[in-house]
Amino acid sequence: MLNELMHKLPPSEKKLADFIINHPHEVIYLTVAQLGEASGTSSAAVIRLCKSLGLKGFQELKLRISGDLHKDQDDEFSDIQPREDQESIVQKVTNNSIQAIKETTELVNYESLGKAVEAMQNAERIHFFGVGASGIIAKDAQQKFIRMNKATSAFTDIHNAGMYIANAKRNDVVFGISFSGETHETAKIMELARQKGATTISLTRYGSSPVTEQAEINLFISASREIPAPFRSGATSSRLAQLHMIDILFTSVVTDQYEEASVYLEEIKTTMEFLKKK
Repeated sequence: MLNELMHKLPPSEKKLADFIINHPHEVIYLTVAQLGEASGTSSAAVIRLCKSLGLKGFQELKLRISGDLHKDQDDEFSDIQPREDQESIVQKVTNNSIQAIKETTELVNYESLGKAVEAMQNAERIHFFGVGASGIIAKDAQQKFIRMNKATSAFTDIHNAGMYIANAKRNDVVFGISFSGETHETAKIMELARQKGATTISLTRYGSSPVTEQAEINLFISASREIPAPFRSGATSSRLAQLHMIDILFTSVVTDQYEEASVYLEEIKTTMEFLKKK
């Protein structure tokens, strides 16, 4: 979480975050005042950092640090280098994918997830929007949620999305997907949806961004390793993390409406069997 937000933090909080990353074993035994003094900041900076991270307080921060210290150090992201052998590629790509999913799971805010599930359960129409690689995630989400017998759309073009959302209503959900959270088109679509009174949900990398600012409900994926590299191996991991969050959301919606969903899914199964017959 600290790595994700580092570039956006004000100077004092950035200095504090850097100290925590470099001295995690020491931090878990310090008080707020002691950490402020040790890092050359202040107690107030510690409290502000906890707030910036979305934590309830300093004790939760220490619990998070302690949890990270107990992780297997072998489970770290690895960038693939030019002329890497195939065995190494298989191991690194697999490990990076697993790590992206693990870290995304650790970032889940269950209150936000619950709100997203409720909004999508009650939605009359659901519109997914994403540009580029995020458009693929939008299409996958549509393919899943259409099974719930809801009017579900997925757009990658801002003009087509705009025409649909121009008539969005209060019981509609507009779901914006953007890894960076900086995609101008996605932010504009979310802004339009809010003007129309629709419920807005975002799926982005962890932290505040133009897209998250336009969403009522924010869902996050981990992106701490999404850094420039010879083959940007993290880009593959972030896509899997996004798909993982969509799977979590869909499964949560289905299980909360199990009886109703079972009827829809059985009808779909019957239809697929009919289409297979010659």
